[in-house]
Amino acid sequence: MTTQNLTINENALARAANEARGLAMDAVHTCSSGHLGLPLGCAEIGAVLFGSALSYNPAEPKWLNRDRFVLSAGHGSMFLYGWLHLAGYASVPLEQVKKFRVLHSQTPGHPEFHETDGVEATTGPLGQGIANAVGYAVSTKMAEAAYNTAEHKIFDHHVVCLAGDGCMQEGVAMEAVGFAGHFKLDNLILIYDSNDVTLDAMAAATQSESAQKRFEAIEWDVQQVDGHDMAAFLAAFEKAKAATGKPQLIICKTLIGKGIPEVAGTAKAHGEGGAKFIDASRKALGLPEEHFFVSQETRDYFSEHGKQQVARYNDWVKTFEAWQKANPDKDKQLQTALQGAPPADLLAKVPEFPADSKIATRKAGQEVLQPLAAAVPWLMSGSADLHGSTLNYIAASQDWGPEHWGGRNIRFGIREHGMCGIMNGIAYDGLFRASGATFLVFADYCRGSIRLAALSGLPTLYIFTHDSVGVGEDGPTHQPVETVSALRLVPNLDVIRPADPEEVAGAFAAALTRLSGPTLLSLTRQAVPMLNDASAKERREGVAKGAYVLLKEKGDLKTILLASGSEVQHAVAAAKTLGDGVRVVSVPSFYRFDQQDASYHEQVLPASCTRRVAIEAGVTGLWWKYVGLQGRVVGIDRFGMSAPGDQVMKELGITADHLVEVVKGLA
Repeated sequence: MTTQNLTINENALARAANEARGLAMDAVHTCSSGHLGLPLGCAEIGAVLFGSALSYNPAEPKWLNRDRFVLSAGHGSMFLYGWLHLAGYASVPLEQVKKFRVLHSQTPGHPEFHETDGVEATTGPLGQGIANAVGYAVSTKMAEAAYNTAEHKIFDHHVVCLAGDGCMQEGVAMEAVGFAGHFKLDNLILIYDSNDVTLDAMAAATQSESAQKRFEAIEWDVQQVDGHDMAAFLAAFEKAKAATGKPQLIICKTLIGKGIPEVAGTAKAHGEGGAKFIDASRKALGLPEEHFFVSQETRDYFSEHGKQQVARYNDWVKTFEAWQKANPDKDKQLQTALQGAPPADLLAKVPEFPADSKIATRKAGQEVLQPLAAAVPWLMSGSADLHGSTLNYIAASQDWGPEHWGGRNIRFGIREHGMCGIMNGIAYDGLFRASGATFLVFADYCRGSIRLAALSGLPTLYIFTHDSVGVGEDGPTHQPVETVSALRLVPNLDVIRPADPEEVAGAFAAALTRLSGPTLLSLTRQAVPMLNDASAKERREGVAKGAYVLLKEKGDLKTILLASGSEVQHAVAAAKTLGDGVRVVSVPSFYRFDQQDASYHEQVLPASCTRRVAIEAGVTGLWWKYVGLQGRVVGIDRFGMSAPGDQVMKELGITADHLVEVVKGLA
């Protein structure tokens, strides 16, 4: 996007900055909680961004070519709410500013995606917003490659992120900025609010590195300015926008809590410590006694600025309409991608597996992914340096990067947390479907980002392999005995552990059709047999319901065996040994099964049959809700051991023979 005019009305923006400070003071004081430091210290930065430098249209908050602004330091949410209000976003009227942190308001304590127009990401856990901004920048590069033409450039915006010392210290942020530097994301501008203060103390108590040298070493361009000098900041910002070849860092030296002399420049300014001094501070800033005051001059300034933004938006609309007319196929794909829903006949795209197949579910995933990737061209795939093991490479495409921004396979490097934070940014942008892979045990490295994906309702897809003690010789450090159950506890995260290749097909289809939250596929390293006691159709469709009867009992129902993943085979073998009256229920997804109605639950797990045993190569705790107090769970409530996978399974009792013994021991 072209740079803006470097001439600004400093008097108008200085007035707006002080009135934004007043809004933050009044909001935090009213609810007796919140963080004043950043909204006050970065007020001039906000004035330049929202009053001059960013391209946005409050009337069209999801304008495809808007500049994306991410507040990584989400504790400073009143910075964002204040400027969105002044900029004219309808979801942040003055009434909502007054309801800061009030139940059901559109101004929650930390910014939440879907809650407030203009909020591009759910932020608060420090560093996540930086990773999200990198993801937005990745999405933009993909969009430029997929949709721009020589005649019509419909994507040329920038991604702007404001972060503080807390964000910059977090590992997820440093993983993401290392990725951004390596892949030359020159559409990314990171603004570092460098005020030399963290929550507990002055920043010098915990950090001593030079941010400039650090970022230059990882291939970023770096500028440093006085964050209160609006002309200097605007010049730096416009230079960053015009730069090519590297992501851009602007280090802004600011005074935290500026405007409240009693706490400014100290750790006390970070939170609400200065709120008790606001009456005198507001007066010193030239604000009247009226709280939540915005002058008519500031209203007029942003009204006029809004007209300029609308004119810029209207110019883009003309370009977009010409592009649509000239590129109907591209436009159809873009509109479909924005809606997110894949083709209705998704499962029909995947051929059935041979009945005698015996392959790992990760290998089945590789085979399922290829036709589905062809059917869903906006699906991208990535891996944390493990494509050769997770087997999730889209074979028909190539590596994504500066040489080929249209590639659909991202090499995230050994950056699991950064990978998932970047995936969230891609998902927030809504132009592409993000998937990423690693070993399941490393989900703990990713958990902060996975949790935010679930909280924000992002349809990210995690293809996590090597999912049990079946990993074998690598030992307990790589055997995720507790991980599947821990992930099942995350609200709105669908964890699917398929039992055979046909369930894998069902799992991928279920994941791609789910748009309301993330899905995690838990796949095996070791080979598993085909479970032909149910048809391929029954297995595939059974996954969508979370649990289904895989093997129906002969005669009267006496015992129900439940299992997921690689242990379903043992339940089937045990049932055949035990004879008549034994039912096997495959439970690939607790999340999906729990959403079924009572009649379906009764159909699969009739209340009259209390003789139930579950088996899974992991901790036992969550299975009790299905087996009841009269049932049993065969599992592993300890860490694993280093030996060939089949030996470890046998040693820890994850076998059909042991399951038979347990069933026979029931009353």
